[in-house]
Amino acid sequence: MPSSREGEITEIVDRVRKGHPLPGPGERPAFVRAMFASIAPRYDLMNRLMTLGQDRAWRREVVRRAALAPRRRLLDLGSGTGDLALEALRGHPDLVAVGADFTPQMMHVGRSRPGAEHVRWIVADALHLPFAESVFDSVVSGYLLRNVADLPRALAEQLRVLRSGGRFVSLDTTPPPRNILRPFIRFHLHVIIPRVGRVITGSSAAYSYLPDSTEAFHAAEAVAEHLHAAGFREVGFVRRMLGTMAIHWGAK
Repeated sequence: MPSSREGEITEIVDRVRKGHPLPGPGERPAFVRAMFASIAPRYDLMNRLMTLGQDRAWRREVVRRAALAPRRRLLDLGSGTGDLALEALRGHPDLVAVGADFTPQMMHVGRSRPGAEHVRWIVADALHLPFAESVFDSVVSGYLLRNVADLPRALAEQLRVLRSGGRFVSLDTTPPPRNILRPFIRFHLHVIIPRVGRVITGSSAAYSYLPDSTEAFHAAEAVAEHLHAAGFREVGFVRRMLGTMAIHWGAK
């Protein structure tokens, strides 16, 4: 029998399938937290499978674009199991790396990974960061932005905790482009990924949310506009994986 958590996730995904919108600001935080808690043990494996291992290269690109320097402070926001923080520490072992996420189960998995003892883990909400202004040299995130209930506020909070000249870099999905490959991409998103997710994690509902949230999220150009509106400068982005992933950056 499915757990109560899986049942709640399935109920919301079914509503979306019937034409209802994704969870709104009031419902989304609890839904997202429950969803990631349910898949935490196999989250990293699913990322490798869904992206054919390319997510590792994208995370290295995020860290490279963060322009890290020795003994600087990095915030990996929506850190999950710490992929970006750990990647940054591999190149900069004297970095002060903070991994912040509002799903403790994800960070519990992250704490068992090699090198995790060098990450400062903290439970935190991306809309209400528990940090003073201008304390980080770089803020990075992987698959955070499309899951927040209030994108402008999340960006404003990241800008607030960055020092002047600090770098923002994010990796996230973006709606697939409208071209000849779109039907094949949508088949992969809506059929293949949920089935693999069910086999690997036991939750097809969580991996049905993925394509729904991807196609409902802003296009890469719109995210860049949000960055400009939040006050970032030197804003740019690149697309990856047939246009279904985007890396955005900006500076304070």
